[in-house]
Amino acid sequence: MKKLSLLLLISATVAIFACNKEKDVQSSGTVKLELPSVPYNYYGDLQSNAKATLGRVLFYDRHLSINNTIACASCHRQELAFADNVAGSKGFENRLTSRNSPAIQNLSKGGGVLFAGGGTGALFWDGRENTINGLIRRPIANHVEMGLDDLNSLPGKLSKLPYYGQLFKDAYGSEQITIDNLSDAVAMFLGAINATDTRFDRSIPGNVTAPEPLTALELQGEQLFNTKYQCNNCHQPSIGGYSSTSFMNIGLDYNVTDKGRGAITNLAEDMGRFKIPNLRNVALTAPYMHDGRFRTLDDVLEHYSHGIKNNPNLDSRLRTTSGDPMRMNISPDEKKAIIAFLNTLTDYNMITAQQFSNPFKLQN
Repeated sequence: MKKLSLLLLISATVAIFACNKEKDVQSSGTVKLELPSVPYNYYGDLQSNAKATLGRVLFYDRHLSINNTIACASCHRQELAFADNVAGSKGFENRLTSRNSPAIQNLSKGGGVLFAGGGTGALFWDGRENTINGLIRRPIANHVEMGLDDLNSLPGKLSKLPYYGQLFKDAYGSEQITIDNLSDAVAMFLGAINATDTRFDRSIPGNVTAPEPLTALELQGEQLFNTKYQCNNCHQPSIGGYSSTSFMNIGLDYNVTDKGRGAITNLAEDMGRFKIPNLRNVALTAPYMHDGRFRTLDDVLEHYSHGIKNNPNLDSRLRTTSGDPMRMNISPDEKKAIIAFLNTLTDYNMITAQQFSNPFKLQN
């Protein structure tokens, strides 16, 4: 395999487009593709690292969109745990997505299957995909997000760029670009993105690497989360870190406008049900819910405290013994403690790690 350190000059004369939240490096002039030899800790062999390196370039490359303005990273930003900070993200031609962009992390830990397109994990808010490889193809062909009408035209388009030949050869032994290899490479990159180095992890008894006990307030929040309010019935600590593989209607509306899981299964009982999100880095991923309706974690807790609607499909875990929507009546002090605990689930290393960052840099 060729060296992972790669420096290639790319002539970029495309006009700057205003549809992205981050600086549009690829469209700003002469840039370099900078790939230092930073190992992906998730993989132990050189070829897997080469695949993840290729996947990183593809993830940040705007040439995957129909008009070279949108990359996967446009709506999934590293500093936000690969989520977005708006209710609806901007796709090509400034078209808005109908749902909030979820965080991309810990996908290989209960949220999907990493290798060869197999598996049964539920992905997207409505679970319409069950493999990471399948997840990757959806936004590229989506008429709002990246808008490439013919997915099969993408290999030919990318083959004209000067940097992909060697990257594909390092990863797959051939310069030939295929949709399967493209999807697999991005899946390898996403599979390496895991939020596991948090204060919560370091507080677990037996952690001798860097033990860091939680504060009294954080411990109170953990107790409230797991015991008094039983939030862990849905956000399970054993599955990818306070996540779940199931769907739930939490009573956001009396009558649903977005069918959620029901649009996939066509089952009445699935209307308004959405995938339960992973809570790793939750403090970074506002706004919350599938439509980004809640701006803060305090707003989320207020929903459970007083705002649960009596939707016909409201989950039984959010009903009282008499069948009414639950009113948790979480006090201000309890909200403060729960939010303090949720903040311990932030992995600051993941959101700053060089191996997950944009490899396209401006040439000085």
